[in-house]
Amino acid sequence: MALIVQKYGGTSVANLDRIAHVAGRVIAGRSAGNDMVVVLSAMSGETDRLIKLAKKINPNPNERELDVLLSTGEQVTVALLAMMLSDRGVPARSYLGHQVKIVTDSSFTKARITDIDRRLIKDELEQGTVVIVAGFQGVDGNGNITTLGRGGSDTTAVALAAALSADLCEIYTDVEGVYTTDPNICPNARKLEKISYDEMLEMASLGAKVLHTRSVEFAKKYNVPVVVKSSFTDGTGTIVTGEDKDMEQVVVSGIAYNVNEAKLTIRGVPDRPGIASRIFGTIAEEDIIVDMIIQNVGADNSADITFTVPKADVKKARQILERIRGELGAKEVIADENIAKVSIVGVGMRSHAGIASQMFKALASEGINILMISTSEIKVSCAIERKYTELAVRVLHDTFGLGGEEPRVEKEEL
Repeated sequence: MALIVQKYGGTSVANLDRIAHVAGRVIAGRSAGNDMVVVLSAMSGETDRLIKLAKKINPNPNERELDVLLSTGEQVTVALLAMMLSDRGVPARSYLGHQVKIVTDSSFTKARITDIDRRLIKDELEQGTVVIVAGFQGVDGNGNITTLGRGGSDTTAVALAAALSADLCEIYTDVEGVYTTDPNICPNARKLEKISYDEMLEMASLGAKVLHTRSVEFAKKYNVPVVVKSSFTDGTGTIVTGEDKDMEQVVVSGIAYNVNEAKLTIRGVPDRPGIASRIFGTIAEEDIIVDMIIQNVGADNSADITFTVPKADVKKARQILERIRGELGAKEVIADENIAKVSIVGVGMRSHAGIASQMFKALASEGINILMISTSEIKVSCAIERKYTELAVRVLHDTFGLGGEEPRVEKEEL
């Protein structure tokens, strides 16, 4: 007997037929003798519909009220699933984030989980009840409803699995697992049997949409075994787990891309201590995440500082830079939304040299100019013009042999 947390995404609960299919999977798990906790997203497209409604009132709606509105999507699906299970003779109860007490900070629309009260769920499980929890939402210390941002239901599921010491967390979506890259771009993309927490964290943060970044952070921190599966098929999926020796033999595990970033440049900044701190400290105060950063210093002791932010935050970030430009003595602020980021990821890169040069060579062979570069132990990312995104992904996927049975790396580069 095991405790299993299952999460179903929007396409998996898109209508009553799909919810009935989910009910069948939950019943099968319970019939096998498992305690079941189920986390649901809103029906596919529902969150976008609610956002559009809010923006008809105000293009920049009050974030507290927006969270109240968006949280209703999951309330519908959890209630419907509970009804279906009860109708089939399975005891089930639905709960919203504030009822379970998924406690978060007060960063509306992108709150972070700080604590989970396990008592209610444990009491229900002891009575043989299937517990169904609304994903994506929580409550702050003042009793306000909060949401966790896009993909937040993944985070809810893994956080619950960690809090309950679950034996397994199954993430059901509309794909059969984690692929070497987006199959819509590379039809020969290969499904991975397993991937390390670190690789999945990099892939998620770099644009891969299979798992939410914070869900992987929870999984790694609390060593939660996660399996990514399709709710439309009966495949084995991809296991997200701790790193092992076999993983180190694979130099590059996947190619990620992100077209939802923008580049900001503040030109002519005096090159003196404290300038970077002032710029990025002010940006951080507005909860804007900065990724790639480069600084070029000219002969006149002035510098150009360029960095990337999520495209959704570029307007706000530019306004901040314009506000402090005079104080800094900078010349101008330039924004460019016509960029994309492509990345290669693999734990094997720690022990193999020449991987970055192989990547740069492959992009150059297609005439793709690199605008910015950032690296870590297990990834290399390049900012490029957005129009070259699909071409870059395909050439890198081919360069590292990810479409074949085994990934490869050119021996002369090792």
